[in-house]
Amino acid sequence: MARHLEFDRILFGAIGALVLIGLLMVFSASAILAQQQYHFTYYFLVRQAIWAILGLGAMVYMMNFDYHRLANPRLLFPAWACLLLLLLAVFLLPSRHHTHRWFHAGPLSFQPSELAKLFLVVFYAYFLDRRRGAVNDVRHTLLPLAVVTGLTVALILREPDLGTSMAILLIASGILFAAGLNFRYFVGATAAGVPALYVVMTHFKYQMSRVITFLHPSSDPLGKGFQMLQSLIAVGTGGLAGVGLMESRQKLFFLPDPQTDFIYAVISEEWGFIGATIIVALFAIILWRGIKAARRCRDGFGRLLAVGIIVLLVGQALVNMSVVAGLMPTKGIPLPFISYGGSSLLMNLIAAGILLNISQQASGQPQ
Repeated sequence: MARHLEFDRILFGAIGALVLIGLLMVFSASAILAQQQYHFTYYFLVRQAIWAILGLGAMVYMMNFDYHRLANPRLLFPAWACLLLLLLAVFLLPSRHHTHRWFHAGPLSFQPSELAKLFLVVFYAYFLDRRRGAVNDVRHTLLPLAVVTGLTVALILREPDLGTSMAILLIASGILFAAGLNFRYFVGATAAGVPALYVVMTHFKYQMSRVITFLHPSSDPLGKGFQMLQSLIAVGTGGLAGVGLMESRQKLFFLPDPQTDFIYAVISEEWGFIGATIIVALFAIILWRGIKAARRCRDGFGRLLAVGIIVLLVGQALVNMSVVAGLMPTKGIPLPFISYGGSSLLMNLIAAGILLNISQQASGQPQ
C-alpha cells in the first residue's frame, strides 16, 4: 500500500515551507489592518492558521489515500452534481463586495469555486484516461468535457469570478495537452475564445477596466491604476534584501487587501529580490518533483492527475506573481499556500497530498 512507501521529502518540505511563509506573511501584511478593522491584531492570522491545520491534516490523509480510488464514476458524477448545487446555492445568500462566492459559518468562510478547480482536475484525469487513444474524438471526448466544464464555468462567471474561470481553463488546457490533444484544437479554441472573452469582459465592466489599467496604469494613478502602481512601488522598494520583516510601507493602506492576491508584493518589499526568488524557487521545486512523479507514474490516470495538480499549483502561482510584477492584468488569482483565503489553502493542500501520494506510489513501481 502507498502508506508503506517512502514519501517525497523534498516536495513535502517545499509545500511545508510555503505554508509557514504564508502564515508569517499573512500576519505581516494584515496586522495593522486587522487592528483597525477588528481591534485584534491576529484576526487574519488565526483564521488562516485554522485552515492551515485543517489543510495539513487533509494533506497527510490524502498522502495515505490510494489516489486510484478517486477514478470512480459513482463518486465523480454525484460530486459534480453536489458542486453545481453549491455553486447555485451561493446566489441565495447575501452578496459580499457585489459578488456571490462564499458560504459563511461563524468566523470561517468557504468558496465552492475553489473546490471546482480540484474537482475538474480529478474529472479530466479520469475521463481522459478512460478515453486514451480517442482524445481527439469531438463527439465522445471533447463534447462531454465541454459540457461539464462549460456548466461549471458559467456558474462561476455568474458570481462573477473571471479569475477562477480563467484558472479552470488553464488547468483544462494543461491536462488536455498532456493527454495528447491535437494542436489544431488549441488553435481553434483560442480563435473562438478571443471574441467570447471580449464579450465577457465588456459585460463585466470591471474586467475591461483592469485591462485598460494594465496598459495605462499611470492614466488614473489615484483611481483604477492605484493598486497596480502601489504593487510596482512595493516590488521596486524591496531592492536586493528588502526593507525588513513587518516593515512594508505599502501595506499601510496603500495596497488594498495586501494579505490576499497582492501578498507577493509585500514579500518583495520586505524580503527583497532574495526573498521573492526564494518563493519562485519553492514553486520550481514543486514543478520539478511533480513532473518527476508524473513521468515515473505507470498509470494514465495518475500521470494526468499529477499534471493537473502541477498546473493548479504552479500555474496559478506564475499568474499571481506576473500580475504583481505588472506583466499581466489583475486576475484575482491567489498565490497558492501563501495568500490569505481558507478554502483556497485547504483545496491546495488536498491537491498537494494527492500529488505526494502519486509520487510515493510511483517510487515503489519498477522502472
